[in-house]
Amino acid sequence: METITTEQKIIRAADKLFTQKGYAATKTREIAEEAGTNLALLNYYFGSKENLFKKVVQEKFSILLGALGPVLSDEQISLKDKISLITENYTNLLLENEELPIFILNELTVNKELFAKIIQNTRLIAQPVLEKQLKETGAEISATDLIINTLSMSMFPFIAKPLITSSGLVKEDEFVGFVTGRKEKIQQWITIIIEQSENCKKTEACS
Repeated sequence: METITTEQKIIRAADKLFTQKGYAATKTREIAEEAGTNLALLNYYFGSKENLFKKVVQEKFSILLGALGPVLSDEQISLKDKISLITENYTNLLLENEELPIFILNELTVNKELFAKIIQNTRLIAQPVLEKQLKETGAEISATDLIINTLSMSMFPFIAKPLITSSGLVKEDEFVGFVTGRKEKIQQWITIIIEQSENCKKTEACS
């Protein structure tokens, strides 16, 4: 049975309430009550609502990058398998945490320093491996473009879900099936981009 510390209980309670109500509308006393603890302990562990909020956001962001770094930095995983694993991991993660993309994007606009170290560490480990593999295939697509293309295709439906469902493009009860079905398609689309860039290099047919 999982043992949850008081600090973890507070973080989980804050995560739930920040997501439901937003930062401004959430009171520290509500977080303490949700966690089954008291305000004094919340202040002892975190000092302020702002510090608690930063902790929640950092953990969420670490979850997102945690699914990305190990896959990209493994030289034994082929490019095709990396694309497949990233789309699989991210889609499953976002299905369980649909609020994550918006939550992170909102925070990135005002608290870039919160994530700088996490992003830099992941990039320094993963980017050289990915660039080496791309070079070996002869593909003229950068590691940056490959990562951004793959992640944006996976994440955008979750970011735009209110628009997608309200417009009737995808019904609310069909959304899970829609994003699940995209996993294999994204792999195919990205693979086509890589193959086309390889052909461009070989034939010098692209400008």
